[in-house]
Amino acid sequence: MTTPAYKDQTKDIEKRVQDLLERMTIEEKIAQLTSVWLFLDPDSGEVAPNQNLMSASFDPAEAMRHGIGQITRPFGTRPVDPKKGAKAVNKIQRDLVENTRLGIPAICHEECLTGFMAQGATSFPSPLNFGSTWDPDLIEQVGDAIRRQMRAVGSHQGLAPVADVARDARWGRIEETVGEDPYLVGTMVSSYVKGLQGNTISEGVIATLKHFAGYSFSEGGRNFAPAHVGRREFMDVFLMPFEMAVKNGGALSVMNAYQDFDGEAPAASRWLLSEILRDRWGAPSSS
Repeated sequence: MTTPAYKDQTKDIEKRVQDLLERMTIEEKIAQLTSVWLFLDPDSGEVAPNQNLMSASFDPAEAMRHGIGQITRPFGTRPVDPKKGAKAVNKIQRDLVENTRLGIPAICHEECLTGFMAQGATSFPSPLNFGSTWDPDLIEQVGDAIRRQMRAVGSHQGLAPVADVARDARWGRIEETVGEDPYLVGTMVSSYVKGLQGNTISEGVIATLKHFAGYSFSEGGRNFAPAHVGRREFMDVFLMPFEMAVKNGGALSVMNAYQDFDGEAPAASRWLLSEILRDRWGAPSSS
């Protein structure tokens, strides 16, 4: 039986991607844009049946029958023993590879702002303390430690670092930022990204810059409120750390901000996502 081109590791990656896309149904493509939030039982480590943040009748098997793009926080939702959790995640991956039509494994993502958010993992100080060290090499070591712990249990993507610049102390997420100086923020998050992603992504964890962009400059310091800022200040202050982390740190993922900027949602902004992030900065098209 001939091996499909997308499974042939000797072929060019672009050809493999194109072959896979041509084989996929609409349902399978939608599934790859979707994530499921799984609860692992603290005692057994197995997927807890019929538990989900959105529905008490949630069925994980049904949700993943066409495959799934991402699995949300299997280790961070409940205090699960790392060995038992890793066993459960490995079982899910085997099911996806062996029991779905295309056999595409999922990306597991976790929170890791101050360390891998899981039972027994190392907790580091808040990012404000990262900034106070003025030591990029130290922060790269922090990222590397987090990388090793996440990879040990099968996690592939971390929802950090925060590249927002602190500007209003009333904002409730100030402790997640590195500080109020754009260059300092950019330097530290770039180092964190390098540590988290490692020398090769096959042994690293995908870093996720957030929140792109202007999220920390919300009206009245209220979370989700609109950001009112001129284009020049927006570029010089709020975009600078992201640009540094993409160009210097090589960040592979970006999370959009939740507020609107200039009346437009960042998640739907061609200017931010295409003209800035991809065309000017050269970020991968999958960001």
